Amino acid sequence: MKELPSTPIAQGRTAEIYLWDETHVLKLYRDWCPSAWVEYETRIAGAINEAGIPSPAIGEIVEVNGRRGLIYERLDGTSMLQDMSTRLWTLFQHARLLADLQVQINQKSITELPSYKDRLRYDICNTEHLSADLRAKVIARLDILPDGQNVCHGDYHPDNVIITKAGPVVIDWMTASSGSPGADVARTSLILSIGAKRAGRQVNPIIRTAINLYLRTYLNRYQELVPGIKNELASWMPVIAAARINEDIVPEREALIKIVKEG
Repeated sequence: MKELPSTPIAQGRTAEIYLWDETHVLKLYRDWCPSAWVEYETRIAGAINEAGIPSPAIGEIVEVNGRRGLIYERLDGTSMLQDMSTRLWTLFQHARLLADLQVQINQKSITELPSYKDRLRYDICNTEHLSADLRAKVIARLDILPDGQNVCHGDYHPDNVIITKAGPVVIDWMTASSGSPGADVARTSLILSIGAKRAGRQVNPIIRTAINLYLRTYLNRYQELVPGIKNELASWMPVIAAARINEDIVPEREALIKIVKEG
C-alpha cells in the first residue's frame, strides 16, 4: 500500500489533497464520509470532463489507511484567489474570466447530473436554523422557479478555478447539478458578498472594497454575455441563502437568515 506524505497540500471539510506522484494528486475523503461519495464523484467528474468542460482528468479509486479516495490529474498552477491575493491588479481580469468560464459551463447540458432544485430543497428542509414559516416561504418560492437543464457547478468561486499555463481549469465538481444558470450565479454572488460581510472590521477596508469591486465586475461581465441574468438573482438569492444555512457555517448564519427574511 502506498504511503502518504505526512502533510496534505490542501484540505477542506470533507477531504484532504495529497501529492500522489509527479502527475497526479489524491483526493482522500475523511473517514466520516460515506463510501458512496467516492463512486458518485467519479461518475459526476467523469461526465463533466467528457463534456469538454475545463476540469481535471479523473483516475482510479484507491483506499489508503482505511479511507477511500480518488486520483486526479495534477494541475500545475495556482488558484485564482491566490493569484489575486499576491497580484491585486489582476482583480478585474480575473473577475471577467470567472464570468466567462461560468457562462461556458452553464451553456452545457449533461443528463447524468442530479436536479439543482432537488438539492436545494433537501438542504432547506434539513437545516435546523430556519423557522417552519420561513422554510415554507422559501420552498414555495423554489417551487415556482425554473428547473433548467444547464450544468451548474454549485460551488463556483475563485478558489475553485486553477490558473495553469494551458488555461484556467475548474475543480471540485461534487456539487454539480442540472438547473437554472440563475441559481448558479446567485450562489457565486452569495459566496462573494457573504465573504465581504464576514470580513467586517477584521481586514483592511481596501480588501473589502476589492471584494465588492470583484463581485460587481463579475456580475457585469456575466450580464454582458447573458443579458437579463441579474433580473433572476433577486428571485434565487433567498433560496440559495436558505440552502447554504444547512452547511452550518456559523459566522455566516445571521447574515444568511436576514437574506431569507428580506427575500
